[in-house]
Amino acid sequence: WHLEDARDLDAYTLAKSYFDLKEYDRAAYFLRGCKSQKAYFLYMYSRYLSGEKKKDDETVDSLGPLEKGQVKNEALRELRVELSKKHKARELDGFGLYLYGVVLRKLDLVKEAIDVFVEAAHVLPLHWGAWLELCNLITDKEMLKFLSLPDTWMKEFFLAHIYTELQLIEEALQKYQSLIDAGFSKSTYIISQIAVAYHNIRDIDKALSIFNELRKQDPYRIENMDTFSNLLYVRSMKPELSYLAHNLCEIDKYRVETCCVIGNYYSLRSQHEKAALYFQRALKLNPRYLGAWTLMGHEYMEMKNTSAAIQAYRHAIEVNKRDYRAWYGLGQTYEILKMPFYCLYYYRRAHQLRPNDSRMLVALGECYEKLNQLVEAKKCYWRAYAVGDVEKMALVKLAKLHEQLNESEQAAQCYIKYIQDIYSCGEIVEHLEVSTAFRYLAQYYFKCKLWDEASACAQKCCAFNDTREEGKALLRQILQLRNQGETSSTDIAAPFFLPASLSANNTPTRRVSPLNLSSVTP
Repeated sequence: WHLEDARDLDAYTLAKSYFDLKEYDRAAYFLRGCKSQKAYFLYMYSRYLSGEKKKDDETVDSLGPLEKGQVKNEALRELRVELSKKHKARELDGFGLYLYGVVLRKLDLVKEAIDVFVEAAHVLPLHWGAWLELCNLITDKEMLKFLSLPDTWMKEFFLAHIYTELQLIEEALQKYQSLIDAGFSKSTYIISQIAVAYHNIRDIDKALSIFNELRKQDPYRIENMDTFSNLLYVRSMKPELSYLAHNLCEIDKYRVETCCVIGNYYSLRSQHEKAALYFQRALKLNPRYLGAWTLMGHEYMEMKNTSAAIQAYRHAIEVNKRDYRAWYGLGQTYEILKMPFYCLYYYRRAHQLRPNDSRMLVALGECYEKLNQLVEAKKCYWRAYAVGDVEKMALVKLAKLHEQLNESEQAAQCYIKYIQDIYSCGEIVEHLEVSTAFRYLAQYYFKCKLWDEASACAQKCCAFNDTREEGKALLRQILQLRNQGETSSTDIAAPFFLPASLSANNTPTRRVSPLNLSSVTP
């Protein structure tokens, strides 16, 4: 077999030079008829890349998102026929199997592709490319169970990676920890993956601190910096994002990640046209780059260009069906277009991918509400509250539903929980709905003839501009009724009272400005 290698050496070396210059057709031409495994792989791979390059060039020329799907790599069918003959004859080595798998995936033959990649991993377990391809094809934990993977240390890296992708973060972090203990403690790859895992469960502080540590250890790293910039964006950290963008620009400005970081930087400064331009640039460099499609969709949304946004999100989903942000984005676009049935479908998909993300649940609830399926809506809001509501809106929406359905007791309970929630955060956020909650409770207690509680809530209403007048009016009414000798009703038991800290006795009568609640800290 070494003889074959030696015989092909001249042709192989010449072709490899052309290959490195990206002259793929030329490389393939000089490799025709070579027998060795290495030369055969380079021959087939050159033909494959030649087709991809032609496809990408055509794609860039017609940047209208619609034609994107129509451009095909013409070489794929021939390659599949030739490779499958070799495969049946068991003549493919690890790299040949990998290429065969890629061709099958490109032709949308997912089941066959998975089998071939598993085979490639058995033959050549240290080729990370085959493992990564597998990662992109496995959509849930069930599929993972049925794969017979080779027993090698690379399998651990693969499992940790796929757990991160499938949002099984606990398992992923355990795997990475055991790899670190096994001797990979200096691996910047592992550190970056742990940061990405924390980013996926929205533990933003933890992810930021790990990324900052990573930047100290590996200052010229460009991979994953787009994820880092997403975190800085979410936290609106302009100076840090600006520094990162300038820094990456100096290292290599023609990298996909760099373009994405700059796009995020412009987006944070609300220069959405410029941001979209940089995401487009990233996609010209790599059309299969997932993040840029999704982020470009967000930018088009900001520019109120819904049709372009829908195209962008669709491409993101074509690249990776697990991208919950793209599904969620599609839901939002159809919501703007007032098409609630479509919304429902897309939000559902987003929720399936992120079952514990309250934003998806609240969006789903709103959809059900529009479609007048109030029972479903209630379930969604309650679940959003149960999983930990990021935006603290689920209880208010739930309370308003109960109001609509004249379930005043449940509505009151929701508002009370909501107020307890807001006040227990310590930081009093300027929440518009706090006043709504107090107004409703004041009226509710008033109806129940619980004067003390009603006046406590009415006094709270006086602290907010939009409910001040109503609060004062209610206080006057209570005073009047008390003077007429209407006693507090005892026969109607209140469902439950405001937390003691908010009840009447220690609410100072002078008006408390809504932000300074030091006198009523729970």
